[in-house]
Amino acid sequence: MPRPSLNLETLAPIPSFSSSSSEHVKRLINSKHYVSPSKTICFDRFIPSRSGSNFELFHIPSTPSPSSAAAGGNDGGKEESPSAYAALLRDALFGTNTPDKREIPGRNIFRYRTETRQPMQSFSPYGFDDEGPGVSQSPVKAPRKVPRSPYKVLDAPALQDDFYLNLVDWSSQNVLAVGLGNCVYLWNACSSKVTKLCDLGIDDSVCSVGWAQRGTNNLAVGTFNGKVQIWDASRCKKIRNMEGHRLRVGALAWSSSVLSSGSRDKSILQRDIRSPEDFVSKLSGHKSEVCGLKWSYDNRQLASGGNDNRLFVWNQHSTQPVLKYCEHTAAVKAIAWSPHLHGLLASGGGTADRCIRFWNTTTNSHLSCMDTGSQVCNLVWSKNVNELVSTHGYSQNQIIVWRYPTMSKLATLTGHTYRVLYLAISPDGQTIVTGAGDETLRFWNVFPSPKSQNTDSEIGASSFGRTTIR
Repeated sequence: MPRPSLNLETLAPIPSFSSSSSEHVKRLINSKHYVSPSKTICFDRFIPSRSGSNFELFHIPSTPSPSSAAAGGNDGGKEESPSAYAALLRDALFGTNTPDKREIPGRNIFRYRTETRQPMQSFSPYGFDDEGPGVSQSPVKAPRKVPRSPYKVLDAPALQDDFYLNLVDWSSQNVLAVGLGNCVYLWNACSSKVTKLCDLGIDDSVCSVGWAQRGTNNLAVGTFNGKVQIWDASRCKKIRNMEGHRLRVGALAWSSSVLSSGSRDKSILQRDIRSPEDFVSKLSGHKSEVCGLKWSYDNRQLASGGNDNRLFVWNQHSTQPVLKYCEHTAAVKAIAWSPHLHGLLASGGGTADRCIRFWNTTTNSHLSCMDTGSQVCNLVWSKNVNELVSTHGYSQNQIIVWRYPTMSKLATLTGHTYRVLYLAISPDGQTIVTGAGDETLRFWNVFPSPKSQNTDSEIGASSFGRTTIR
C-alpha cells in the first residue's frame, strides 16, 4: 500500500512564503529532525487528499482554489502556492522518490471513509487489508445481566442445616419436593399449591428426596432409618418400601427405572423398581458417608462423592469404581455432569477444600481447578447455555453463576444467612431454587430461556412476595 501523502490543502489557507521562508524550510529539512526515507512513518490521524480523489467517477466538479490555480515555480519574488509547499514538505518527510497520490489513477475515495469509520482498527494486531473476504467486525456483546434478588421467597420451617443431606428436588412436571423434618411437602410451581405428601412419624426423618426422570410422578424418599420409599405423587400414595442400608440415606439418583441410594454406611445400592428385590447390586469403595450421587445424561456413568474426600465414577455394571479422583481435600457433595459435553464432570469440595474441579471421564484427566473461597455445597449446569451455578457455605453463603470454560463470574447472589445447602433447577432450565438453614427457599432467574421457548412461560416470573410452604 503506498504511503499516504500529507495534503494540507484541506486545512486553513497557507500564508505566502518569501525567499527567507524557503530558506527556513531548507534549514528544517537539514536539521536533526530530518526523517530518513527508509523508515516507516506512523501518524495518529489521516487527512485524505482531495486532489488525489477521482471526482469524475461521481460527476462531482473539482474546482481548484485560486491559490492553487496560480501555482508556479519558486522564482525570486513569486509566491509559493500551497501545492508547492505540500510537495516540498512531502519530499522532506518521505523522500524525493515517493510518488504523488495524484498520479495514482482511479483511487477510491471511500477507501478513506472505510478506514476512518473503524478507528479501533489500528489497535488490532491484524491489518485492515489482512482480513479475508467476508470477514466483518461484529460488535462486542454486552454481558448478560442476572437479577441480584430472588423473585420469590418461601418459608420452609424445620429445613435442616446439615451439609450431608439432599432435601430439595424439582420435577419435570414442575413440582418442587422439600423434606422438612419428618415430612415431605410438594409445591406446585404453576399454581403455588402446597401438598403434604407423607409423614414418616416421630421416630424417623427425611434425609433425601429425588424425582424419577420424565414421564412419571414417582418420588424417592431416603430416611434416617436407612429406608428408601417410592411415592406416587399424583395420588399421594406409597408404592414401595425398600431396605438394605443400615444408616441414613442422604443421596439419591435416578437412571430410568434404576434408583441409586448412598448412605452413611459407606455403600451405594442399585435398585431396579421393576424388580421385587430391594436392590440388585451393592457398590463398595467409599470409606465414609456417601453424600453426593449423580448419573450422567446418557445414563452410562454414575459419579459419587463422599466424606472421605473421594470422587468415584462407576459404570452401569461395575461394583468397584472405574475411576478414582483424590484431589479434593474435603467432603465431596457437589457433583454435576455437563449436558453439553460428553464425559465432562464438575465436583466441589467442602470447607477445607473450597475448590471446583473439572474432569474428563472419557480420557480420565483432571482439566482445571477454581478456588472459590468458600465451602462448595452444590453444583448444577445450565441446559440452555454453557454456564453453571455453585452454592456455598462457610464463610460467605453466596450463590455464583459461572461461565464455562473461562470460569468468569457472571453474578454473585446473596441473601441467605446460613449455608446454601440445597439447590435444584426448574424443568425449563431458567430458574434455580436454593435452600438454607435459615429456613427459607429462594427462587432466582439466573439462566436465559431456550431459543425455541417463549419467554412468557417463565416459571413464577409474575409471582412475588413471601409465603410459607406449609
